[in-house]
Amino acid sequence: MKKLLYIIGIFATLSTLLLSGCDDEDTYADMKEKEKSAISRFIKDNEYCGPIKVISEEEFYANDSITDTARNEFVLFQEDGIYMQIVSKGEGKTMIEMAKEQSTDSTISKGILCKFMEYDIKNDYVCASNVNLTSIVDKMTCKYTHRSRSYTASFTEGQMMSTYGSTVPTGWLKPLDYIRLTRAEGRKARIRLIIPHSSGTLTASGSVLPMYYEISYQLGI
Repeated sequence: MKKLLYIIGIFATLSTLLLSGCDDEDTYADMKEKEKSAISRFIKDNEYCGPIKVISEEEFYANDSITDTARNEFVLFQEDGIYMQIVSKGEGKTMIEMAKEQSTDSTISKGILCKFMEYDIKNDYVCASNVNLTSIVDKMTCKYTHRSRSYTASFTEGQMMSTYGSTVPTGWLKPLDYIRLTRAEGRKARIRLIIPHSSGTLTASGSVLPMYYEISYQLGI
């Protein structure tokens, strides 16, 4: 009888440990809620660009697709939850304009050079940056198909590729409809982005991590 009670006690203890372990694990819904809270905190105050004024897509388009940097405006795209500030649109031509010059059905491919800083909003640290590395620039090959108005891209060189692989986060492609690409160093486009996990790197997506980016885009050779 004592042996039976001992065995029952062991099972009860194991069950309690297992249940408590399950309680400690966040569900996907929990993780998304924490991501949302982290983004909200970042918008209210952050050390990189200060408190953010969020504007709607309607306001953004009504203002000729410009964000007022003096008011620290970021436009929120409802479809994917990406926040974007255009610090500088750059000079040259957009990918759309370059494609239209060829034909309405054309697909064009361009090399784009990027300087960037990546900041983990939830865990509060800089994950990667090539901003202060003068000899290092991240390179990606980007294709734009005019008929479907869609972008695909792959990293071919740089820190993003060595850290996350060749897949370019869809959030990085978001600004391409609005910026102009040039080879001139002093006239390149500069963007700030808040990218939720669903449009981020494979690492961010798997861990439900929101990221803040400061990125410059320059036409490659």
